Amino acid sequence: MAEKMTDFCAPDWVPALPRNAPDSIPLCDFILDEAYGRYPISKAKPPFTCGLTGKEYSILQVKDRVESLARGLARELDWNPNKGTEWAKAVCVFTLNSIDSMTVVWAVHRLSGLATPANATYTAPELVHQLKTSKAKAIFTCLPLLHVALEAADVVGLSRSRIYLIELPEACAPGLSPPKEFKTVDDLISGGLRLPVLEPVRWNKGDGKTKVALLCFSSGTSGLPKGVMISHFNVISNIIQINTYEHAGRPEEHHDSVLGVMPQSHIYALVVICHARVYVGDNVVNLPRYSMEWMLNAIQRFNISTLFIVPPIIIQMANNPKLLGKYDLSAVKSVWTGAAPLAKEVAEKLLQQHPQWKVLQGYGLTETCTLVSSSSPRDPYLGSSGSLLPGISARLVTPSNELITTYDTPGELLIKSPSNALGYFQSPTATLETFQADGYVRTGDEAVFRKSATGYDHLFIIDRIKELIKVKGHQVAPAELEALLLGHPLVSDCVVIPVADDAAGEVPKAFVVKAIANGDAESVGDAELAKLLQMHVQEKTARYKWLKGGVEFIDVVPKSPSGKILRRVLRDREREKRRVAGAKL
Repeated sequence: MAEKMTDFCAPDWVPALPRNAPDSIPLCDFILDEAYGRYPISKAKPPFTCGLTGKEYSILQVKDRVESLARGLARELDWNPNKGTEWAKAVCVFTLNSIDSMTVVWAVHRLSGLATPANATYTAPELVHQLKTSKAKAIFTCLPLLHVALEAADVVGLSRSRIYLIELPEACAPGLSPPKEFKTVDDLISGGLRLPVLEPVRWNKGDGKTKVALLCFSSGTSGLPKGVMISHFNVISNIIQINTYEHAGRPEEHHDSVLGVMPQSHIYALVVICHARVYVGDNVVNLPRYSMEWMLNAIQRFNISTLFIVPPIIIQMANNPKLLGKYDLSAVKSVWTGAAPLAKEVAEKLLQQHPQWKVLQGYGLTETCTLVSSSSPRDPYLGSSGSLLPGISARLVTPSNELITTYDTPGELLIKSPSNALGYFQSPTATLETFQADGYVRTGDEAVFRKSATGYDHLFIIDRIKELIKVKGHQVAPAELEALLLGHPLVSDCVVIPVADDAAGEVPKAFVVKAIANGDAESVGDAELAKLLQMHVQEKTARYKWLKGGVEFIDVVPKSPSGKILRRVLRDREREKRRVAGAKL
């Protein structure tokens, strides 16, 4: 008989949270000041190292750079740490990964401002949406993305004098040099060194719970991406949760060099890598973007022991044993994956090639900032997303919102945590739907809890109620692509679903009903029309949103009597087609 449970929580081998998270300081102080429990600065590794050039700064140098950059920005923008709200001091960070990305974020926090990280693959219209929503007063970008930033800035009326450049290795923009009209991070730091010391941040108790540190954009379930309001307290809480969970089985004096290849605009990289790892004194070996060769070279050169990656990268690694065999990967101890579920079969394939590695998995959302559960080397269970972190309560509910009280019974996952975000910016309806009055966040994911061989609870994510498509760690809202397609004169109806892809994990595929009333739809062949629609999407969206799963024409979109699109019907049809095709092979 199944064992009953109401709220699921961390296993009893996980220590309780040691103390309440500080709620009256900015995130930069928590990370850079030993007074709040971080690993001793004198013993810590450099927080960020460039994986291409080896350039790095010590934690003390980073602390000084943050302070000087904050002074330079205060002079540039006429900002004061204790005047004005964070909304009047919003800065967009639109860049490939850099060892200075967090320096910018923490300098903004030093001024009691907020940072809004933007996806480096955004097109100008997508960046315009984020700039308009956040009302950003400045943009920090990099040379390869400067043309996109300029185009978006012109649309929203942001002066070019408010666009600043973050340095990247020359390999990211070979043969190019920064235009002299744009100040760089180093220019602002140099100027700040000659300016008076800033007054300290003066917050009252509880201010850290209400002041927004990060406005991160999440696809949500419909329409354009929404800004998730994440407080300083939210991030601090999750860092403490991660640290407490890991130290249950990790000696405090053991410090890693970890891989920092995930986009620093993504909440996974922002919190789990860039903040939680620096807090415990680890070194993040930073790569501007993903490249298999760059990654393998960095692992070998810097003796990286922990790889923070996503399932598509693991699939590529598992499928390329000869390439991996050309590099010395003996320092690797664990491979940690998030952003999408990792199939047990893929993990097993990688472990057959590297049996000494541990494959770990985690689960979290932008809305839960960030990590909810994680595997532990002391209780491995391939295919699961690990056990809950301390301080987190989880519930499963049926579609009619009834509480599920048994193991091995699927339902929608609800999460209660001090790290839960404040809500969606200027989206009260969406906030009410996701952020419940009792403190739980509706994840939109279908999940189940099972017990491992050792008897501890493990979380399994089995489906997505929200219908988000996850492409190489990026989230794509089908509704956004459907709206684009419906704007085409030759489309009368459509639906977009995820289909499996070896390289990306998932890619979007469109099922389209032609506009028969438009004679042109009949005169254009299917192959030509499919190409036209794919180009239509490519012209308006980032690459990861492109219809790489193809376009298929159907007579009618399957819908319920109430008019709800039955995406599952098409997903099941696709799975069956792939199963039959695989059987024939």
